[in-house]
Amino acid sequence: MKAYRAALLRFDEHQHPLYDADGLLVIGPDAHGRQVVRVAGAHADLAGRFPGVAVEDLRGLLIAPGFVDLHVHYPQTDVIGAPAAGLLPWLEHYTFPHESRFADKAYARGVADFFFDELARHGVTTALTFATSHPTSVDAAFEAAQARGLRFITGKVLQDRHSPDGVRDDTEQSLIDTEALIRRWHGVDRLGYAITPRFAPTSTSAQLHGAGELAARYTDVWIQSHVAENRDEVKWAAELFPASRSYLGVYDDFGLLRRRAIYAHCIHLDDGDRRLMAESGTAAAISPTSNLFLGSGFFDYQAADAAGMGYGLASDVGGGTSFSPFHTMLAAYYVGREGHTKPGLSLTPAQLWWQHTAGAARALDLEGVVGNLQPGCEADFVVLNPRATPLLERKTAQAENLDELLFALIVLGDDRLVARTVIGGR
Repeated sequence: MKAYRAALLRFDEHQHPLYDADGLLVIGPDAHGRQVVRVAGAHADLAGRFPGVAVEDLRGLLIAPGFVDLHVHYPQTDVIGAPAAGLLPWLEHYTFPHESRFADKAYARGVADFFFDELARHGVTTALTFATSHPTSVDAAFEAAQARGLRFITGKVLQDRHSPDGVRDDTEQSLIDTEALIRRWHGVDRLGYAITPRFAPTSTSAQLHGAGELAARYTDVWIQSHVAENRDEVKWAAELFPASRSYLGVYDDFGLLRRRAIYAHCIHLDDGDRRLMAESGTAAAISPTSNLFLGSGFFDYQAADAAGMGYGLASDVGGGTSFSPFHTMLAAYYVGREGHTKPGLSLTPAQLWWQHTAGAARALDLEGVVGNLQPGCEADFVVLNPRATPLLERKTAQAENLDELLFALIVLGDDRLVARTVIGGR
């Protein structure tokens, strides 16, 4: 077993933060040999319970759950920061040409290795990630994640129409490849597979039907796609699928809404869509830096909460502008505050942090597995240094309560704040 003494942040089942200014975190192997949290709490209450266990003294630092990124494109690592007039031109001019290179597995592995190093540097320990339409891109990502002991989910992108040569796939072969990849990778070590239509307009009805059949056959895999990101996309989906009630309804018609289904953006939904998401157990991946960058719109937190929708935060790199969870949380605060197109509200620092840790884990149906530091959770955590920069040191020294401390870290934090990222106890 290993033990760490530091300030300690975690969450209860009601989304409330639990904080110990002088805490103790003890990790050790479970029955399967995986490193998990054995106990977490106040040092004064726990110090005598583990005689003989060496305690690493990290006082002055903060231990928090590893961040969970609910939607990110590893092949778009080098597309980040590309200028564009909007989503569809950005895909055409930058994303699709770059993704065509992932047919080369060696190239894909090189990007995957950089991507995972970058996630770790920013304190992200679990990610739900798009690959490309090439099976080689999936193998490369899984191999790189497996070598790092990560809990990681990805899948081959399905896109058999309205896509250029180099990324467009064949309907029948795409489904054969998807099933082969599920059998090869899903449930191996800490890896999981996600059935991944890019978005409804780039898949034929036949491909979406096949994806739904796979989802019914493999009920414990994930599903991921995009929905209702911007108004042009919504209009296009309505033209392509006139029989469906809504853009979200397209996925429902093909059996692609259920527990473990995550849809990025979910901006331009109506109340019927939100009820459908809640009733089906489908969750939203809120991508605020991407939505602001591409001018897509603002996620309506109040309407989502009223419907009982599940959601969590996501970087959405490369439409998103940063791998940093702190930048994502700050952008989510801006999005929540926006009150011209929807009701504005001020998300608390603890709510923002929950959305990027335990809340995102709940959305993935991994509550109690990752995203928290409750007993039994896998030992993925970050060690944060509130004195990482002169301004952070000055500001956090003045914090009079937990909200003030967390908000200072959100507003002023970046990768320099992350002193250490621990994955599976390593």
